[in-house]
Amino acid sequence: MDSTLLQQTPLQPDPGIGSGSGSERTPWGLKVFGVLLMIGGVLLIPQAVGVVVAMVELFAGGAYGDDSVLTVILSLVLAAAVCFAIVAGVVLGVRLVRGRRRRARLIAESMAIALALAFASDLMLYGVNEGLWLLGAAALILVAAHVAVDPSLSDERELQRRLRLMETRDELEEGILGLDKSGAGFIELDFFNLFWIFVIASVAGVVIESIYHVLVVDFGHYEDRAGLLWGPFSPIYGFGALLMTLALNRFHNAPVPVVFLVSALIGGAFEYFVSWFMEYAFGAVAWDYTGTFLNINGRTNFMFMCMWGALGVVWVKLALPALLHTVNLIPWRWRYSITAVCAALMILNGVMTLVALDCWYSRLAGAAPDNALEQFCAEHFDNQWMEHRFESMSIDPGAAHRSS
Repeated sequence: MDSTLLQQTPLQPDPGIGSGSGSERTPWGLKVFGVLLMIGGVLLIPQAVGVVVAMVELFAGGAYGDDSVLTVILSLVLAAAVCFAIVAGVVLGVRLVRGRRRRARLIAESMAIALALAFASDLMLYGVNEGLWLLGAAALILVAAHVAVDPSLSDERELQRRLRLMETRDELEEGILGLDKSGAGFIELDFFNLFWIFVIASVAGVVIESIYHVLVVDFGHYEDRAGLLWGPFSPIYGFGALLMTLALNRFHNAPVPVVFLVSALIGGAFEYFVSWFMEYAFGAVAWDYTGTFLNINGRTNFMFMCMWGALGVVWVKLALPALLHTVNLIPWRWRYSITAVCAALMILNGVMTLVALDCWYSRLAGAAPDNALEQFCAEHFDNQWMEHRFESMSIDPGAAHRSS
């Protein structure tokens, strides 16, 4: 590297979203981020009002079914999450516009968690509805704006402009690109790494499940194990890998038995939650372990928790380094453009999958399509198409527990 160039263009440390006293000049990108967050908070106000009205009607009615306690809990979670997201979004937006960046990253991450909880609760209670689109729009604003001004991405773009990728190329040659430079964890938990972890794990999950089904469950018979409308993706494995990475990133050097145990518990809990979520929201059953050894309500069991544990060990000890090497093969000048396009396509895939599942549920419940989107799904993703695509899944509207 040319030391003269480095001396002529010294790099000043960027305090980033999560640090700084607020006295530094705030980049325009962060101010735009703040404005978008305030807009997202405003977008959620109708959702908050709708949640409050629905809760008032729920309590005023006084007649609850067998799942009244869970319905009330989900309603409270939805109301609390939406209100928190509104307040957090406005507070964070105002702070960024005013140049006060201290603890901004913590507030943004808390808001993201609140939006995820609100989205899941709303979907389970009411299916796909207008309020869900508002939550999704707010989440997209948060993700898009956060990615656009992420400190690590801004630093990398600045390096590319000022030093022509010299330091980045050094990191690539040294094999440390994407690693956690602080040493606290194994990899940098930025959007770029986490997105490709999700994608690769989703594809690997389909491959693993397909091979397992062909060789063990029903020898010689192939069954489509994909979980999205398009492509060989199983999101349960993608999200499972994200959970494993987030939970074990700081423990990548821990003994294998510790990694196995933590992975088994996280994987089992996640599998249980997904099974419960799908049944509550759509009356869908994709697996049932009833009657197997140490099963928990048929949603997970001892054997599959052990499999999650083994996958966690392989993931942390072997797969993550290989994955990091693989994603770093993406040409540096294109990596964020490619990631942005792929992320947009994956979000579209996920949204359309939820919509298609909801329309499938409605048709099985006897409801005729009453809008253009439902008509589109009826024409392109009819019951036969959905049964063929999601071969391992069955939907029984009578088993769902929606409030409407």
